[in-house]
Amino acid sequence: MMIRSLLALLLLPGLLCAQKSKLTDDQLLDLVQKQTFQYFWDFGHPVSGLARERSNHSFGYGDETCTTGGTGFGVMAIVVAVDRGWISREEGAQRIQKIARFLSKAPVYHGVFPHWLHGSTGQTIPFSRKDDGGDLVETAFLFQGLLTARQYFDQNNPAENSLRGLITMMWNEIEWDWYTQGSKNQLYWHWSPNNGWAMNFELRGYNETLITYVLAASSKKYAINPDIYHKCYAKNDHFFNGKEFYGVKLPLGFDYGGPLFFAHYSFLGLDPRGLKDRYADYWEQNVNHTRINYLHCVKNPKGFKGYSEKSWGLTASDNHEGYNAHSPTNDLGVITPTAALSSFPYTPKESMAALRYFYDERGDQLWGKYGFYDAFNDSKNWVAQSYLAIDQGPIVVMIENHRSGLLWNLFMGIPEIRDGLKKLGFESPKLK
Repeated sequence: MMIRSLLALLLLPGLLCAQKSKLTDDQLLDLVQKQTFQYFWDFGHPVSGLARERSNHSFGYGDETCTTGGTGFGVMAIVVAVDRGWISREEGAQRIQKIARFLSKAPVYHGVFPHWLHGSTGQTIPFSRKDDGGDLVETAFLFQGLLTARQYFDQNNPAENSLRGLITMMWNEIEWDWYTQGSKNQLYWHWSPNNGWAMNFELRGYNETLITYVLAASSKKYAINPDIYHKCYAKNDHFFNGKEFYGVKLPLGFDYGGPLFFAHYSFLGLDPRGLKDRYADYWEQNVNHTRINYLHCVKNPKGFKGYSEKSWGLTASDNHEGYNAHSPTNDLGVITPTAALSSFPYTPKESMAALRYFYDERGDQLWGKYGFYDAFNDSKNWVAQSYLAIDQGPIVVMIENHRSGLLWNLFMGIPEIRDGLKKLGFESPKLK
């Protein structure tokens, strides 16, 4: 009871006291996961249940702007909440069923959802002038979450049977192969009924889109030819790397690894432990990418204020100028808590040091209603007052994968996913 009461006290927005230092590492992880989860539970859209893009009204978008990919991350956070007993199984199933019912009536583009939806009407909100149709990558993030929920809610009762049926119906209607334009060599990110293929963005090079290929190969009705994975994704000047940065070899990707969300978004469900194909060992890839990011912050070549062994992590987030994809080659002095916290599976010691610093030493500035604010820049004396769904979700999910492997075990147990991974030439202990 003492622990439960302490956690309840500390969950109050912005409340930090001397008692906080008495939290064990596990209690602190519980606290951070639970409070971050509230972004999706308390702040989920009241009509649709979808995850709102952000907590503030920056860039001209308000409370009706809901994110497809962020909703997928939020669905996985709900699964964690059920498994840890923060909400009941019935409550979790009902909320995800609400989301699925709403999505089943929303406009899609050959089965593919847009980047943003209006939370009350389901209508497409354009992400940019020509990006007003299907977004294949955001849809992959969404279904990484929904399929994980389908795997988790496996009981034979009306609510869970209905939930699984809705998810399977939408999953089977995604025309992944349409987004090849009939080509044997390309897979495209966007298609719009108003602008066609004008975005012309191929899914090439190592980045956050690996999960898209896995899902596209896993479809029973509209699967892509596995050759496209090898002829499109793996054919780019920033796919192979092999160089060392700060003494750490990077198998794939941009020099210094790029923003850390590359090691998070595809791997919320896709288990990198022992996951290999002809191109890389993905555990090595993600650990080394994270180590390079950490070491860059420790070395701090640009001399930014506040960087250290316990204050690190560069990834896409809000910043003092707006929004940017921060990385060692695009370093603006901005530390984003999700970068270190979502890397717990890869760098547990370094991530715990960051968590202790963010909470114990900086909590009066960084800690709020839904966990840690999005980012901070000590060189500019700036702290975000915003939360973003795509940054909050991975904190809950990747900490849980570090602690229990829950989402990794669920996703890797999905029959279609297992078949898709095999088609693409992956091997994993989970596929044996």
